[in-house]
Amino acid sequence: MEPLYLIGAIIVVLFLVIISNVNIVTQAHASVIERLGAFHTVWATGLHVKMPFIDRVVKKVSLMEQVADFPPQPVITKDNVKMQIDTVVFYQITDCKLFTYGVQNPMAAIENLTATTLRNIIGELELDSTLTSRDIINTKMRSILDEATDPWGIKVNRVELKNIMPPKEIQDAMEKQMKAERERRELILRAEGEKNSAILVAEGRKQAMILEAEANKQAEILKAEAEREATIRRAEGEAEAILKVQEATALGIKKINEAAPSEGVIAIKSLEAFEHAADGKATKIIIPSNLQSLAGLATTASELFKKDGE
Repeated sequence: MEPLYLIGAIIVVLFLVIISNVNIVTQAHASVIERLGAFHTVWATGLHVKMPFIDRVVKKVSLMEQVADFPPQPVITKDNVKMQIDTVVFYQITDCKLFTYGVQNPMAAIENLTATTLRNIIGELELDSTLTSRDIINTKMRSILDEATDPWGIKVNRVELKNIMPPKEIQDAMEKQMKAERERRELILRAEGEKNSAILVAEGRKQAMILEAEANKQAEILKAEAEREATIRRAEGEAEAILKVQEATALGIKKINEAAPSEGVIAIKSLEAFEHAADGKATKIIIPSNLQSLAGLATTASELFKKDGE
């Protein structure tokens, strides 16, 4: 019985040893393996079995992108302004072997490297440039850190300045400056608004004057057209009246000719015409000889009629 117990115990021990040496590497992770104290391999995702008492897992590494938020670091600008700046570094492990054996404490190394790099960059900038050049500072720091951490198997993807904290008196001065700038912009905008308003009013008046002048011109043109039309109509009426008179005169002459008037009638008509002529403003009147004789006869007849009446 004792040999059976011994065999069973050995089997159980072997089973436990095998189970204890089975490792499962999860997704986005890796394990660094040493054999007899020297680097052997890197296990990727999946099931792995190590040699008992010979192989050992030195480090389990996450291959996902990681974030390192470092505390604020004191820095001094080119114009001797002391401030606090804290940074955030986004990094990813690309080589597990270099990450394990390249540096003693990778995170402490990155933090110190970030602090010194930040001081060097900010020391070349003045306060105003520091506050307005975040992108430039981020790009420089990422480039320098990525190059420095490459031998450690680390890739720096991004570096961001989380907070820039100047001294309290500088903050107060900046707030006053910002307030003054806002007031200046407000005054400029108000002045520009009034200027634009005045321009629009002037443009409106100008347009109104132009429209009024055009309307007056059009009215004068219409008035002139109406007067011209009235003059034409008046002239046509006068011409028609003259034509009617001439036609009537011609008709009267025609009737007289058809009636074959005697010389006495003609003389009487001549006397009537002479009477109308004498009513004018003429200062000299030439009387035909035949009318003179007729006038003498008329005078004699008039005198005879007067004597008979007496």
